[in-house]
Amino acid sequence: MQKIFEIKHSDSLSSARTGTLYLPHGKVSTPVFMPVGTTGSVKAMTNEDLLEIGFEIILGNTYHLFLRPGTDIISKTKGLHQFIDWNRNILTDSGGFQIFSLARFRKITDDGASFRSHLDGSEHLFTPENVVEIQCLLNSDIQMQLDLCTPYETPYKKALGAEVTTEKWLQRAKNKYQQMSGESYQGSFFSIVQGNFYKDLREKSAESVVQADMPGIAIGGLSVGEPFEVFIEYLSFTAKLLPKEKPRYVMGIGTPEYILCAIENGIDMFDCVLPTRLARHGMSFTSQGPLSIKKEEFKNDLGGLDSSCDCKVCKHYSRAYLRHLFKSGEILSSILLSYHNLYFLHNLVKKARAAIEENRFLEFKHNFLRQYKSI
Repeated sequence: MQKIFEIKHSDSLSSARTGTLYLPHGKVSTPVFMPVGTTGSVKAMTNEDLLEIGFEIILGNTYHLFLRPGTDIISKTKGLHQFIDWNRNILTDSGGFQIFSLARFRKITDDGASFRSHLDGSEHLFTPENVVEIQCLLNSDIQMQLDLCTPYETPYKKALGAEVTTEKWLQRAKNKYQQMSGESYQGSFFSIVQGNFYKDLREKSAESVVQADMPGIAIGGLSVGEPFEVFIEYLSFTAKLLPKEKPRYVMGIGTPEYILCAIENGIDMFDCVLPTRLARHGMSFTSQGPLSIKKEEFKNDLGGLDSSCDCKVCKHYSRAYLRHLFKSGEILSSILLSYHNLYFLHNLVKKARAAIEENRFLEFKHNFLRQYKSI
C-alpha cells in the first residue's frame, strides 16, 4: 500500500508529532484541523477566505453530496475540486456518521445501510462498495470506509455487532478500492477503528484495521456523547494500538481542549462543524475561552473580539459592531465570526506544531489551557 505520510519530528515528552501528508493536491502539514464543507461549501466562508487563512485540506460529505446535487453533475466536472473551484485537498466522509446521526431514516442490512433521504423520502442503499465508487467519482484525495458508529452507553452485544459489521465492510471496501485505484483515481483510503467504549472491542477493531494495511487510520466512535475524561481515556488507549508510521485521524472534534489532547496522544488530523456552527449562534473562540457576542456587556465595547488574535476580524471590527450585526440578523455576523473561529483553530494548531518542533508541546498546552475556559 502506498505511503502518504512522513513524520517530521516527535515531541520528547509526549506522543505529539509533526509530519507531512503527501496527497494529489499538495502537501498537508500535520497536525491539521480540517474545516467541514459538508455539501461542498464551508458555511459562510469563500474558498478565498480559506486559502487566506492557510487551509490545505477541507472535508466534503459523501451522503449529502450524493443526495444533492448528485454525482452525475459533479462527475461531469471530473470531480468535486473543479465543481467547487477548490485546488487543494479534499477528504470525503463515507456517510457513516449520517448512518449514526440519522438513525430514524435508516436500516442496517447484510448489504449495507438502506435509508430514506431526509430531503424527499426517496430510498437508497449505501454499501461499502458503492460508497467507494461514489468517492472515486468525487475524486477526493482521501476517502473513508463505510462504518457503523454507535452512541455512548450502547450495550455490549449491540456494540460487538456494529464492530463486526465495520470489520466486514472494511474488507469489502478495501477490495473495491484496490480495483478502482490507479491512473483514474489517485486518492487514498482510510480505515476506521470502532468498538464503542469497550476496550476488548477496540483491540479487536484495531487489529483488523492494522491487518488491512490501508494508507491511513481514523479513530471513530469518539465524541458521541461521552464525558471528556472518557474521551481522553479511550483516545489514548486506541492510539497506542495503531502503527506510528501511519497518519491518525480523530473524527468530529473541534474545540481547543479536545484538539490539544488529541495532539498530545499522537493524532495528526481532526475535523468538526463546530467552529462555523458556533459562529452562526454568536459564539467565538478567544484566548480567554468562548465568548458570546450576544451579551449586553458588549453593546458599547469598542475593543476587538480577541486582543491576542491577529486575524482581520479582530483587527478591524469591534465587539460592539459584531454584536450589532448579530442582533440585527445580518448575514455578515456569521461570515465574520466563522472566519475568526476557523482562523483561531488554524493558528492554534500552527502554534502547536511549532511547540512540538521545539519539544515544548506540554508546556504550550498547559499555558494555553490555563487561560482558556472551556464551553
